Amino acid sequence: MKLFRTKQGNVLEAAGKYYHMDQPWDELVNRDGLYDYLEKAAGSKKEMPASKDKDWLDKGILPPIGSQEVWAAGVTYLRSRNARMEESQDSGGATFYDKVYEAERPELFFKSLPHRVAAHGEYVYIRKDSKWNVPEPELTLFINSKGDIQGYTVGNDMSSRDIEGENPLYLPQAKVYERSAALGPCLYVPKEPIPLSAVIHMTITRDGKQVYEGEVPVSQMKRSLTELADWLYRETDFVNGCFLMTGTCLVPPNEFTLQEKDRVDITIDGVGVLTNYILYKPVK
Repeated sequence: MKLFRTKQGNVLEAAGKYYHMDQPWDELVNRDGLYDYLEKAAGSKKEMPASKDKDWLDKGILPPIGSQEVWAAGVTYLRSRNARMEESQDSGGATFYDKVYEAERPELFFKSLPHRVAAHGEYVYIRKDSKWNVPEPELTLFINSKGDIQGYTVGNDMSSRDIEGENPLYLPQAKVYERSAALGPCLYVPKEPIPLSAVIHMTITRDGKQVYEGEVPVSQMKRSLTELADWLYRETDFVNGCFLMTGTCLVPPNEFTLQEKDRVDITIDGVGVLTNYILYKPVK
């Protein structure tokens, strides 16, 4: 089942049918047994008349987040470790990424407040003070206030590789800025945990031509999803739950950087497709 936030309210998709959900988003998603609750709701609610025409959904979609923070895990795939080491070699910081990949404690960092998160179909920003910007496609967990993984969405962790590579202490500037995160198109709530065979796929299109394509199964992640969630909640409370991006393995070549008007499509099996467009932050 899938939950959408739209300009018309919260919508449940179940077995190809759509149902309006009355509760505020935080109240709706932050519960035990979210799948069972939604299954029961689908059996008791009247189908929306708009179910036969999804245009209203695509035009009015919002990111599937209420008051939750977005956090992220880094260096969870071998390719990500190698990329971080490559970009940090000149600064002498390369060994840090090798060590964290092998360490018991994962790298976890704050990514975004909800008002800075872009939705499916919206622009994400690249920094004007960076010359090496990339998208990072990531399976993103929704974890309820008790620390249990209840759903999944597609995440785009925008990153300025040259800023992070200059000095590991610049990570917040490389990762945390206006519209540096996108989530969507929905919150996917399956009966069973998402299979590790699920594939993350990304394409980047420029002037109508594909300039990057890659895919990887979630199974290539070194750490388990529950392990990452447990570490995040070890000393931190999230009253309405939290979103956690789980890292990337799809890294464009080192000579590649995003340009304005590029289109980024990230697909995760079962979850859906998150599409974003690239822009510099407009000057006010």
